[in-house]
Amino acid sequence: MPLKKQTFNADEIEIYDEAVVYKRGEYWQMRMWLGKEKKYARFSLRTRNRDTAIDKAKKYYHELMAQQLAGKTYFSKTTKQGVEEYLKQRALDVEAELIVKGRYGTIKTHLEHWLDFIGRDTKLKELERTDCENYLHSRTKTKKKINVSQTTVANEQSSINAMMAWLYKRNETYIEAFDFKPLKRIDRCDEALRRSTFEDDEIVRIKTELETYIADAKKNIKEEGNLAKAITGYYLLISIITGLRRGEQIQLKWSGIKWLEKNVKGQTSDDTYNLVKITVRAETTKVRKTRHFVVKDSEYFDELFKLLQPRYVKANKDNKKAKAFGDTFVFSANGTSMLTPRAIGYHFDKIVELAEIKDTDTRDLVPYSFRHYFITDRVNRGATPTQVAETCGTSTAQIEKTYIHTSEAKMITNALPQFEYRDGLLIPK
Repeated sequence: MPLKKQTFNADEIEIYDEAVVYKRGEYWQMRMWLGKEKKYARFSLRTRNRDTAIDKAKKYYHELMAQQLAGKTYFSKTTKQGVEEYLKQRALDVEAELIVKGRYGTIKTHLEHWLDFIGRDTKLKELERTDCENYLHSRTKTKKKINVSQTTVANEQSSINAMMAWLYKRNETYIEAFDFKPLKRIDRCDEALRRSTFEDDEIVRIKTELETYIADAKKNIKEEGNLAKAITGYYLLISIITGLRRGEQIQLKWSGIKWLEKNVKGQTSDDTYNLVKITVRAETTKVRKTRHFVVKDSEYFDELFKLLQPRYVKANKDNKKAKAFGDTFVFSANGTSMLTPRAIGYHFDKIVELAEIKDTDTRDLVPYSFRHYFITDRVNRGATPTQVAETCGTSTAQIEKTYIHTSEAKMITNALPQFEYRDGLLIPK
C-alpha cells in the first residue's frame, strides 16, 4: 500500500513508494506502512550516513514485505517477553528431564543479568549482533561491590546466545547470536583467580563450630527453628566431606545412603573405617548420570538418621499413603520439603562468623566453597584427577583445568619428596 504522505522534505527519502527514510537528530530512521497490521513500522537505522541508511532501509523493506506475504507480523515482542517464552520452554525441558532444576535456575539468573544490561522493553527485532560488545565490561566493572568472574560472564554469554538461537528459529529476531568480544585467556595458576575456598585450619574450626551448633539445637529440638538448625548444620558438615553440588545434596534420599565398615589389618591391631556409600540419582545431577562413591564418615549421616527416622515414623504412623522412610529426602524435616538456598546461606553465614573466618569481604566465600575445598583437598592429598572426577561427577579435564593450583605445603613436599611437611616442619619419611 502506498504511503499516505505524498510530499517529502529534504531529509526524507521515499523507498519503493511504500516506505520513507528520514533523519531525526543525527541518525536516520525508517517508517513503513503495514496494511495488514494497520500500523507504521518505525525503527532506527542506526547510522549517520545517508547512503548506508538507504541500503539498510531497502533490506528491511524486503524482509518486512516477505514477512507480511508469509502472514507474519512485524511488531516485535520485547526482550522481557522473549526471555519469558524461552524460560517456558526450558521449564518443559525440566519436566522432560532434559535438564535439572538447578540448571534452569542458572539459565534464569543469566538471562536476568542480560535484561538488566540490554533493557526489558527493548524490541527483539531491533537487536543487532553488536549490541552486547561491552557485556563483559558492564558485568565486571559495576559500581556495586560484587566480584563477577570472567568464567561466570562466559557462561552467561553462552546462555544468552542459546536463547537468541531459539528465538531466531521462531522468527522473533533478525539475528541468531550476539558477537561478544573474545575473552582473555585465564591463567589458572594465578593465585588471585583460585576458586573461593577454605584453608585446612579454617575447615577444622568450621567443623568444630558446626558440631557445637548442632548440639545446641538438639538440646531443645522441639523449640521452633531448632530442627531446621540441626538439619542444616548436618547439611554443611556433609557438604564438607562429600563435595556434592547443592542440587545433588538437597535431593539425596535415604535409599541412596548405605553404611559400610572396612577393616585394615595392622601390625598390632585391626583398624576399622566407617564408610558411607552414596548414590546420586541421574535426574538430580548436572551431568545426567547416576554415580556411586564412598566417603569416610564416622558419625554425621548416622546421627542425622537417628534424629529424623523416629520422628518420621511417629508422624506418619496412621498415614497409609506416607512414603517409606528410604524414599524421603535426607535433609528434610518432614521427608518431602527440601532445604532452601536461603536457609543454607543463612546458617552458612552464621557458622563462618562463629568460626572467625577472616577476609570474608574479599574472598567471596559461599556454601559451594565446600565443594571447592573437597576437590582441592583430594588433589593435594595425591588423588588423581580421574579419581576426583569420578567422585565429584565431573570430567578429568575440568579437574585438571580448574583445580591445577595447589597448596604451599604441597609445593614444599613436591620439592622435597623425602620429607613430609606438617605444621610448618619438615619430617623425614
